[in-house]
Amino acid sequence: MMMERKHLYILTLASFLALLGCSQQSIHKIHQKPIQFDSTRAQLSIEYMDKHYGMKKETPTIDPKMIVVHWTAIPTFKKSYEFFYESKLSSKRADIQDAGMLNVSSHYMIKRNGKIYQLLPDTLFARHVIGLNHAAIGIENIGSKNNRLTDAQLRANTYLIKKLAREHNIEYLIGHYEYTRFERHPLWKELNDSYRTDKIDPGQDFMKRLRDNVRDLQLKGAPDSTASN
Repeated sequence: MMMERKHLYILTLASFLALLGCSQQSIHKIHQKPIQFDSTRAQLSIEYMDKHYGMKKETPTIDPKMIVVHWTAIPTFKKSYEFFYESKLSSKRADIQDAGMLNVSSHYMIKRNGKIYQLLPDTLFARHVIGLNHAAIGIENIGSKNNRLTDAQLRANTYLIKKLAREHNIEYLIGHYEYTRFERHPLWKELNDSYRTDKIDPGQDFMKRLRDNVRDLQLKGAPDSTASN
């Protein structure tokens, strides 16, 4: 009788864990919502890599080595998606037009409730971080300095980063605000010394909590800005 109860307990526990796993997968399902990637965007991407990185490419593809986490600074998912959708840069980003007409974008966007959307395949080029786009998968989160990222977004980022680390040769995880610390690193490719923007996203506290959640992956952060690489 005791053995039967023990077996029943084990089966019940196994069933619960299986259901929990399914629940987690359901919560973090990745929804496909592609932005425009037509011949115009492809050509602008190729031109960007040539102009900024000295990379001669026939196709606008990347070899992902890092993940860069952002916030959109645009208050809603709808407006953020619409801003990224077109192939050419909006006139609202006149501050970076001199660096090229390729629109800014990202591979993923996460709503404030933690719902994940994939905008581009992981290995297609996206303009989201100066100097590192050739090797970086971008994750945008709906939020801003005055609308800090949520716990649901933290959980979604944790899930997505672990998934991407399993699927690609990811070595680095950084917040957008850390990108300039790669300027002397071998991954840095930007040829225009005057092309920089000041960033604070997605917030240092969020990145600390996120790194704690994925410490088992042993991903590297940004190098010490005072170090000579």
